[in-house]
Amino acid sequence: MSTVKPLEHSIEGKPDFAFLTVKLPAGEMIKVEASAMQAMDRHIKMRTRLKGGFKRLISGENLFLNEFTAEGKDGEIVIGSAVPGDIKRLYLTKGGPSLFLQSSSFLASSSGIETTTKFQGFIKGFFSGAGFFLIKCSGEGDIFFNSYGGIIEVQINDEFTIDNNHIVAFTEGLEYSVHKFGGYKSFFFSGEGLITRFRGQGRVWIQTRAMPSLIAWLNPFRQVVTKTKRN
Repeated sequence: MSTVKPLEHSIEGKPDFAFLTVKLPAGEMIKVEASAMQAMDRHIKMRTRLKGGFKRLISGENLFLNEFTAEGKDGEIVIGSAVPGDIKRLYLTKGGPSLFLQSSSFLASSSGIETTTKFQGFIKGFFSGAGFFLIKCSGEGDIFFNSYGGIIEVQINDEFTIDNNHIVAFTEGLEYSVHKFGGYKSFFFSGEGLITRFRGQGRVWIQTRAMPSLIAWLNPFRQVVTKTKRN
């Protein structure tokens, strides 16, 4: 049974330019990724903490995590991600399955959520597209995560395959393995790369856009400066 009251919140601008508004009761605190705060009222006070040290640095996360607390009276804070896209909320219960996030997807969480880094192993980490480390979220309370593009939730009961660049989050208990898509010719020339096969029962959240695809599309349009030889 839940003992932590969910945070009163709203998510607007979905799915392209989502932003999160949270109403904090007096004395309540929310943890927010660095640089994600967009606005807040005068009753909110901020404290910055160094979180995770070296592991957090090599996982691709910011070394610092901001804690915003409503002091004296109820307060309101507006939070948004660095890239255009969606925001999702999940409520975790104590003793229930944890949530795994790719390193850039954590946005905010209530005070009862603990975040740690999970090493995937060199083979999975090298090929997964999510890096060597995932963020493991556990405890009780709200967790808010973001993506580039919209977020779609998929319920898995057996097996499901996802392009690596589109994975945002998945629940604990799912097994996963990384594979190349098709043969070697397809791998190098089809535009499709690596895929992850999830097995078991749980949920996966995927994003409708992928940053590497955007970069590849923009690359032909970038300005190239050439140097001229002097006589």
